Amino acid sequence: MKSSLINMFLSLTCICIVSGALLAYVNEVTQEPIRKTQEIKLENSIREVVPGFDNLPTEEMYKVGIAEKDTVFVYPAKQNGKIIGTAIETASKNGFNGEIRILVGLDETGKIINYAVLSHSETPGLGDKINIWFKTNKNNQSILGKDLSKKILAVSKDGGEVDAITASTITSRAFLQAVNKAYVAYSGAKVDSTTQATSTPDAQTDATTQATSAPDTQTDSTTQATNK
Repeated sequence: MKSSLINMFLSLTCICIVSGALLAYVNEVTQEPIRKTQEIKLENSIREVVPGFDNLPTEEMYKVGIAEKDTVFVYPAKQNGKIIGTAIETASKNGFNGEIRILVGLDETGKIINYAVLSHSETPGLGDKINIWFKTNKNNQSILGKDLSKKILAVSKDGGEVDAITASTITSRAFLQAVNKAYVAYSGAKVDSTTQATSTPDAQTDATTQATSAPDTQTDSTTQATNK
């Protein structure tokens, strides 16, 4: 083919069309397996945080809005038709590197049974310790068995009773925000930014969510500059 501007344009156009078609095909082929993999992961996580159910929580899932544009997913766990616990999928966008999405299991009284981290982008070796840190029975790390009807969770630096992950205060705050939102959804409460009685840290501007100011950065920078 004679080299010319028109021929080069036609060649590039054909390459783009073929490449686009191939990408669309690959996306179509992989979309269903990816969806099924995500469903299996969610089902396994529900069994981890609320063991012992015999129903299909994912089929009985319902949504609860706790604030404008903030919705959580509730999965009721039943045994012989009776509620034995509730798995709640919730998230906080205030992680050090973005959103932290978790699944929290609550028993019929509202106490935390267990939790599972569904996704996050926190710093390896630091913030990613959320997978096990808050279920480790050491000092004041564990949140398992906590009754959120009495008091919401907060890190000790904010006057709470939970030890933050070492050098990962922001990650810890975001994680606890997500947990608190799970209880708000469970109790059927609505976030009210004018009170702190039933609101989560996301609504408590001065208490937790906005507590990522310069003093924290200065404090943690001596241990790890990439996270707090």
